Amino acid sequence: MIRDTSAQDRLVEVRPQRRRKLLLIGGGVAAVALIALAAPRVATMFSADTSVSASRLNFGTVTRGPFVRDIAAEGKVVAAVSPTMYAASAGAVVLKVHAGDVVKKDQVLAVITSPELTSKLAQEKSAADAMEVEYLRAQIEAKKKRSELQKAFDNARVDETTAERDLKRYQGAFSKGAVPEADVDKAKSTLDKAQITTKHATTDLAMDNDSLTFDVQAKKLAHDRQVLLVKDLERQVGDLDVKSPVDGQVGQLFIAERATVAKDAQLLSVIDLSALEVEMKVPESFARDLAIGMPGEISGNGKQWNGKVSAVSPEVVSGEVSARLRFDGETPKQLRQSQRLSVRILLDKRDNVLTVQRGSFVDESAGRYAFVVNDGMADRRDIRVGASSIDKVEILDGLKEGDKIVISGADTFGDAKHVAISR
Repeated sequence: MIRDTSAQDRLVEVRPQRRRKLLLIGGGVAAVALIALAAPRVATMFSADTSVSASRLNFGTVTRGPFVRDIAAEGKVVAAVSPTMYAASAGAVVLKVHAGDVVKKDQVLAVITSPELTSKLAQEKSAADAMEVEYLRAQIEAKKKRSELQKAFDNARVDETTAERDLKRYQGAFSKGAVPEADVDKAKSTLDKAQITTKHATTDLAMDNDSLTFDVQAKKLAHDRQVLLVKDLERQVGDLDVKSPVDGQVGQLFIAERATVAKDAQLLSVIDLSALEVEMKVPESFARDLAIGMPGEISGNGKQWNGKVSAVSPEVVSGEVSARLRFDGETPKQLRQSQRLSVRILLDKRDNVLTVQRGSFVDESAGRYAFVVNDGMADRRDIRVGASSIDKVEILDGLKEGDKIVISGADTFGDAKHVAISR
């Protein structure tokens, strides 16, 4: 007989594996819990219009506190008064100073040689002298003419008086029968003639006197006009000596020594160092808020001075507007032309204002909406912004304190209103 293995086999007791079951049950419960918790987020992710990586975005939190609007920039010292000298006439220029020389008011800086202007002045002076002689001659001739007219008038009066006396004498003699009536009539005619002569002499004396007065006045006006012309030419010749209008320092020379220039050509500039201002460039977006008289702070060389906005340029150049600040009080002595200084202009200061960090979202949406971030989703929300500073924007409506928004990078969202933000 062949023997089997029954004698070798034995029954092994199998113990229940409780730990494994517990692990399997716990894992299942955890998986169900995770699925339950992630279900809303997963549903939200699937409902998003698009998805954008958080690394491409910048975020800001809405806060409440003080709000200061100011403009900080670098400025340079410029002269408030910096006149430029021009050539009053064409000619050769002889410079009397060099760039950087200290000059006083009315000091001669350059001399222009103009033979044409000098010759014209001499000619007009000679013409003025000739007109003065004509004027004096007209006065003498008027006196002589008036004397002749007066003489004729006086003779006519004498003849009239004589004729009156003769008529009376003849009338008396005629009444006594000493003379004929014809002599009386003749005496009457002589008197009438004398009276007519006197009348015409009186008229001639009045009319010719007015005519002589007008002639003399015309000569005088011509002479006066010529004198004014000579004075103007003398002024032009005087302007050939180019003088400094202020106390200051010679700035830039625009011509070379003994150069021949045309009329109104630039010669040189003078800088008045006693009246300095600080010029700065302001971004166009802040230019409309600037106004003359606004307070400012100027700092440099370890010192700080108060100032006020004295001028704002009306034109925009390369997206910037030029503004100038004038020092309050006396101008600091240690400053120099074109020196760089730091400038700060205070536009507005308020407390308890709702603000958020300034970003490109203001320009991208024109301040009409922002994307509020919550649980990995950015939802578009209508807002209203107010004033803005260098680093902050005032929030008037649509957001509350603690809200987190996308301040830059929202241009990648396109027209989407619900955006998933991935890590």
